[in-house]
Amino acid sequence: MTRKFDFEMPKSLTEIVASRLRQAIIDGEFALGEMISEDTLAALFGVSRTPVRDALTLLQNTGLVEIRPKRGSFVFQPTEADMRAICDFRVMLEVQAARCAYRHDHTGVVAGLQAGLDEMEAAIAADDDVRYGHADSAFHLALFLHSGNSYLLDAYDLVAGKIGALRTAMSRQFADAREVSLAEHRAVQAFVDAGDFAGLESLLTIHIDRTVDAYRLALDSGRIAVATKPRVQRIHTTPST
Repeated sequence: MTRKFDFEMPKSLTEIVASRLRQAIIDGEFALGEMISEDTLAALFGVSRTPVRDALTLLQNTGLVEIRPKRGSFVFQPTEADMRAICDFRVMLEVQAARCAYRHDHTGVVAGLQAGLDEMEAAIAADDDVRYGHADSAFHLALFLHSGNSYLLDAYDLVAGKIGALRTAMSRQFADAREVSLAEHRAVQAFVDAGDFAGLESLLTIHIDRTVDAYRLALDSGRIAVATKPRVQRIHTTPST
């Protein structure tokens, strides 16, 4: 009898660079719209420009990076219309994921949301915007992880990186709004626990639309500006935990 053994292949240099750069963008180590220097990244990772260039192409496919011919590579910077489209997509997906999670794993999803809330509270106490962004992402991801529907999770993955980067940017610019955000997340958990999806959709619409308003305010006030020159980065070349 022929036996087959499952094992995980080691990641290529391209995958390692792409994964770390993705996390750096999400964590705000690169600003929205900032130019990304291939030479700087190659030096930081101790690799040639080829895996860096290939990693940037991978991230372009996810929308996190924009490669402009003869100009260079840049972190994405959404327009207000882009923000609106992302937020509308999120509301539709998260309400449906909540419905599925309620039916498929009610206890698990409520516990997953609570874990996110606990970590958000700890991040506020530590005044750590990156930690808060990670906790916020984990909270919403719980809806999909407990939905029992891999297609919903795949759909969410299409925009998860952008959402994470925007969360960090907004949390950093508007730290005083974290308590409001936390209260709304508690309400989301309560609606999911009760199976009140009409209430959930109304709350998520308000909660997610606030991102559009905050982004518009950040642009108007100059808190977020397009960076046209690369900064010298101190990226840790090992994955963050």
